[in-house]
Amino acid sequence: MRKLILLIVAGLAVGALFGHLMMSVPGYWLIRVGDSSVQTSFWFGLVLLFAAFIALHFVLRLLSGIIRPMGRFRSWNSRARNRRAMQRTVRGLVALTEGRWKKAEKTLMNAADDSSTPLVNYLSAALAAHYQGDHSKSQEHLNQAQLTTDGADTAVGLMQAQMMIERQQPEEALAILNRLDKKLSNHPQVLKLLKQVHLSVNDWEGLRRLIPRLAAQKLITQQEREQLEFKAYRELIVFEAQNPTNIERVRGLWADMPDYLRGNTELIVLYSEALIQANEEPIAERLLNHSLDHHWDARLVKRYGLLNVDAGRQLVKAEKWLQERPNDPELLLACGRLSLRTGKWDKALEYFEASQRQRPNGEVCAELARLYASLGEHNKSQLYYRHSVEMLAKSLPSLPQPSDADDSKKPDSKQKDSKTIKKSA
Repeated sequence: MRKLILLIVAGLAVGALFGHLMMSVPGYWLIRVGDSSVQTSFWFGLVLLFAAFIALHFVLRLLSGIIRPMGRFRSWNSRARNRRAMQRTVRGLVALTEGRWKKAEKTLMNAADDSSTPLVNYLSAALAAHYQGDHSKSQEHLNQAQLTTDGADTAVGLMQAQMMIERQQPEEALAILNRLDKKLSNHPQVLKLLKQVHLSVNDWEGLRRLIPRLAAQKLITQQEREQLEFKAYRELIVFEAQNPTNIERVRGLWADMPDYLRGNTELIVLYSEALIQANEEPIAERLLNHSLDHHWDARLVKRYGLLNVDAGRQLVKAEKWLQERPNDPELLLACGRLSLRTGKWDKALEYFEASQRQRPNGEVCAELARLYASLGEHNKSQLYYRHSVEMLAKSLPSLPQPSDADDSKKPDSKQKDSKTIKKSA
């Protein structure tokens, strides 16, 4: 009841306000069209204008109500087609995962036109065609994928490169990946595929330059980086060292090499061998001296004993090492060889025999046999030659050998000779 009274009071107040305004604000509307004119008071014209606005509003709503069902139908139809396309796309992807390539390609292509993600359909269809061995069809699907979606160059290029790798076409894959790498610097997937291609074609220089970028993007572990760097530098040094004129290139590789690799024994030996082949034995001697002072290794000691730079100075250095390692068989062998270079035969014999006592070795036996033969002691020479052959025989694989019991099965030498003569005739 109170609300009703308040509404009546508010209505009377608003009516009084408008009545006061109509009395205090006189005016009129004049509408003239040609020779005809219509005149009315300002407030009545305002009421007519408001009524016309309301009538227009209802007319527009009526018209939209008539038109809207067609639009709603089109929208519903579009959503229904898209929903069916998504269902077919899912079935196609499932077939692709299960290895049913033909069905996958057909299902994905049928759904591509109505799909909200046609790029997925065409790329997956291209992969299905690739697995069927239909490379032209696969390329056709990739071209369609590029046309249907803006900015799909990277996805299409990566898919194409991956297919080239699987088809054993690394050169074509490398060309695509290099183009993508220039466009998208340090793209993770591009870098991964570049590593795979460089390894497949033994492009060690390309891999060497790629490794820091892979590490910066954390695409390889520290252990994998060290393994790849070691392999790349080893293969590059071996390749370049085949031609002694490439010694500057080998030096450049050694200079660019990470510090931890310069302490690797295998790389030190390879580098010293390259220097020796290029007639740069003094540099090789300094390298081996420095390496042996910081990292003792039998392979380096053996290489040092074969150098021919300054045998006297080398022997003094080796004998200093021998004071610290008096029972090192490889060092004793090196001292014996350096003693031979300086003409100290008795000392060479002592070193060789000491090495043989520490570790019997066919190589040391051969050195002793050769030295005793040169000194005229043939009995000892033959003894060590026999020891050398016996040690070598122990390293041979166990294979069947003819025995005295099989002499009857051996072909007669005269018959064998006569057959040989007939064949030659």
